[in-house]
Amino acid sequence: MSESTEGDAQTDPGESTSPPQRSTVMLLGSGELSRELALAFQRLGADVIAVDRYADAPAHGVADRSAVVKMTDAEELTALIGKEKPRYVVTEAGLIAADALIAVAERGDVEVFPTPRSTRLSVDREGLRRLAANELGLPTAPFWFAGSVEELTAVAQHAGYPLVVKPIAAAPGEGESVLVRPEDVEPAWQRAVAAGRIPHNRVMAESVVEVDVEVTLLTVRTTGPTGPAVHFCEPIGHRQADGNVLESWQPQQLSPAALGIAKSIAARIVNSLGGRGVFGVELLVRGDEVYFDNVRPRPYDSGLVTLRSQRLSEFELHARAILGLSVDTIMISPAAAEVTYAAAEAATAESAVDTTAALADALAVAESDVRLFGRPDESETRRRLGVALATAPDPIVARDRARRVSAALRRLW
Repeated sequence: MSESTEGDAQTDPGESTSPPQRSTVMLLGSGELSRELALAFQRLGADVIAVDRYADAPAHGVADRSAVVKMTDAEELTALIGKEKPRYVVTEAGLIAADALIAVAERGDVEVFPTPRSTRLSVDREGLRRLAANELGLPTAPFWFAGSVEELTAVAQHAGYPLVVKPIAAAPGEGESVLVRPEDVEPAWQRAVAAGRIPHNRVMAESVVEVDVEVTLLTVRTTGPTGPAVHFCEPIGHRQADGNVLESWQPQQLSPAALGIAKSIAARIVNSLGGRGVFGVELLVRGDEVYFDNVRPRPYDSGLVTLRSQRLSEFELHARAILGLSVDTIMISPAAAEVTYAAAEAATAESAVDTTAALADALAVAESDVRLFGRPDESETRRRLGVALATAPDPIVARDRARRVSAALRRLW
């Protein structure tokens, strides 16, 4: 019998001694939500490179590596991807050089999610709405586009009042106005074209549709041996409580007919966009009627409720789908969330409030949880200050609890 001493260990010729290969994920956009996504990828064994246009972005603090580049510069972005050679490039911001993403995706050695087309349409309300209504035939509120005050005036005269005017690319609610008389047209135009990070001299005008609830249907698109598949989370109701608070809750009950239509709309738009990951399909619901409103090809604020409502949060679902792993959309408890915002340019005020005391009051609420965002997030026009979360036996109680948690946290701001 042979003996081996320390330093002379025998190795099976068929056994590899190298460590298992880890997938490398490059996140383009490193804000607060990217921070959660980076952690989700790392828990699945991936190395994460967090990229943004400014230093010390929130996700930079948890990523394996970080980089600062001008993400709208195709040459600079292509050079970084060529240097790092990630397995996956995951876009978490809208302002990305689309040409660079297309070139990388066409090479075939790097997978890009969402698809470059999805990334472009996420900041192009006109292109997305024309895809949904004109190409896919999805039901939408009546809409028009205008490229001047004169064109918007003509639209208002044709469509009648009230009329909602929205920027082509901006955060939800930002730059929006409701026209109720002709004198509102020019101020609404100025407000819309000034909103967002991308200057546009076009706006969208939309007829006001009376609805019961606004819903986000988180839709997860995966691919496997049998081809693409879509999975649906329970519907999430949401509303802009005021300019600085977004309230969401899960589940939002829909009629069987409305739920079926909602899933059909979500599947059609998501399959048209392609790729893998989480898509937040935003819908307007009135009784059994459902209208397509928007789609976000990545985790977003209305889905933060899944941090407590589901077995897998929207971030974990996104990471699993992109890595080609199995997903489930099991809801474990009704829950609610409130996200509080401040303007991106607002300075963080020195507060005399005892943070520990405010947290103690917030977390004294039954089944509550919080997320505080301490660092500025320059990737968004509205900076997230924190998220109040709560679970309960039903969404009504959960919403009440989340409001009480949010009220306690508001003392910090």
